[in-house]
Amino acid sequence: MKKHNFYAGPSILPEFTKGKTAEAVTNFAGTGLSVMEVSHRSKEFVAVMSEAQALIKELLQVPDGYSVLFLQGGASTQFLMVPYNLMGKKSAYLNTGSWASKAIKEAKLFGDVVEVASSKDANFNYIPKDYVVPADADYFHITSNNTIYGTELLSDPDVGIPLVADMSSDILSRPIDVAKYNLIYAGAQKNLGPSGATVVIVKDEALGKVDRPIPTMLNYKTHIDKESMFNTPATLPIFACLQTLRWLKENGGVEAMEKTNIEKAALLYNELDRNKLFVPTVTDPNDRSRMNVTFVMAPEYTELEKDFLDFATAKGMVGIKGHRSVGGFRASIYNAMPAESVKALVEAMQDFEKNK
Repeated sequence: MKKHNFYAGPSILPEFTKGKTAEAVTNFAGTGLSVMEVSHRSKEFVAVMSEAQALIKELLQVPDGYSVLFLQGGASTQFLMVPYNLMGKKSAYLNTGSWASKAIKEAKLFGDVVEVASSKDANFNYIPKDYVVPADADYFHITSNNTIYGTELLSDPDVGIPLVADMSSDILSRPIDVAKYNLIYAGAQKNLGPSGATVVIVKDEALGKVDRPIPTMLNYKTHIDKESMFNTPATLPIFACLQTLRWLKENGGVEAMEKTNIEKAALLYNELDRNKLFVPTVTDPNDRSRMNVTFVMAPEYTELEKDFLDFATAKGMVGIKGHRSVGGFRASIYNAMPAESVKALVEAMQDFEKNK
């Protein structure tokens, strides 16, 4: 039976990525060695790093004056690296979920953090609006997509000051205006590659403006100067990321991905809005994530939750159980998720409805 992988992360990867990475595990770039056992300073791996950085710049149309880094430690390390490097005395944050809350906690170690708005009052099931960002803040931090709660900012905010974004779960899923941002970061394991690599896109001139001493490993300039090779990078995950970037380019880039992602999300949300058994947790269509679709049983059918989970699992659905903070179900439909899998989930929901 075909398995349909809806895990939120680590998550589905393109078949192209898995195939090319599997080949490189045994014979990397014709060396007769595994990508896991060659030096990161070998000419073969340096070429991998250089191409991966160049493709991110190409696919996202990154302007001149920005550096692309491959680091480690996930978004969680970026929560502290961002304020360490960019925050003078004040920063502003939009609180849209658990990861934003954790980023705010770390930033408070470095100065005054203004939480301009929060959707915590409704278990983060909407994106706050009509907030005011302090003009004297060094940056405004957003979490563009919220994997747990199923909300997403689908455009780049205009707030009058530079943006910083955690794009871990929607990077490369739509075009973005990188010029509005001082920094973008993303753990690879949701929409780009396996766990272990973190992408950072940073505006060079935004650095070097704080007067605090920064530990070497936590200083972005360290990694820019050493071209992401100051310490041993995550060679296998970066190689896999390169394959995904190649796949993205061959399939039309982020513009084509956005079109496909809109279609996949609409297919599933339309069924949720129609099916009497289910309720999407995010009611405003403008706030609904294209990457993580969260839903629960309708109030009169809550006793059927386990039955549906068992039913869907028997039909090959994997990873659709919702996060404990929300309950119910979550279908993560990242770039690599084929439309056929979304259709299979919709058909499972329809079949289950017919039997009830």
